[in-house]
Amino acid sequence: MQRLFLFLYQYRAFLTFLFLELFCIWLIVNNNPYQGAKFFNSSNRYAAGVLQFSGSITDYFGLKRVNEQLANENAALRKRLNQLNQSLYSLNVREIEDTQIINQYDFTEARVIKNSVRQLDNYITINKGRNNNIEPGMAVIDNHGIVGKVKTVSSRFALVTSILHTDVLVSAKIKRTGDLCTMKWDGLSPYQAKVLYVPRHIQLQAGDSIVTSGYNAVFPENIPVGVVADFELSEDSPFYDVTIDLSSDLNGLSYVYVVENNLIIELDSVQAEVLEGRR
Repeated sequence: MQRLFLFLYQYRAFLTFLFLELFCIWLIVNNNPYQGAKFFNSSNRYAAGVLQFSGSITDYFGLKRVNEQLANENAALRKRLNQLNQSLYSLNVREIEDTQIINQYDFTEARVIKNSVRQLDNYITINKGRNNNIEPGMAVIDNHGIVGKVKTVSSRFALVTSILHTDVLVSAKIKRTGDLCTMKWDGLSPYQAKVLYVPRHIQLQAGDSIVTSGYNAVFPENIPVGVVADFELSEDSPFYDVTIDLSSDLNGLSYVYVVENNLIIELDSVQAEVLEGRR
């Protein structure tokens, strides 16, 4: 306390001058409209800048929570969109209202906690598992297209076989023509893949969209797979050699959606009966 008094005594002249200067500024601002307006405009501008900077910092540290909320909302919207598409199909084609068909798919958001794209056989680890009703065989997609298929699960985590895996085959079709094909990664670029079994009589075009066919119980129909980037046709080959740009950027995955097919047991049983009948 003694040092504080000593400091004030030593700098009493300067502190008195500073006080008088601030008092004069206050008098000028309060008694002159022009100077008052200038002062308040300037102070508001600087205050707004400080508030914007602090708000940016707060927003940055809140991005994780915002991303999780958006991922949950997207999962709900995807389910509603799928229900709407199934409803329109029921009205226009089936002419019946089947609630099980309309609610065939459920979507669960998950965060990617580990990912590889530079191996021949790549895998993705997500932060949802059996506690969230995730089971092996379920499809995994993101906002842009297909990502992979669940391989194994624990109570809290799941390992996903990426489409960047040399053993993964995805049933697909050319959206413009409806012709079936198969997507397979060739082990080279993580941004491109091959499309197999496109017959030579198809008038293939660069830019054609490749989507899932829906002919298996894994991926729903019409999920984007990629876009035709290049194709060749040899004289003696019955099929095109097609390269596509993948719809999903698997090198930058953050959040994905696990797709549960609620009718998969019924579908598998029917297919098993057909196979048994052929024996």
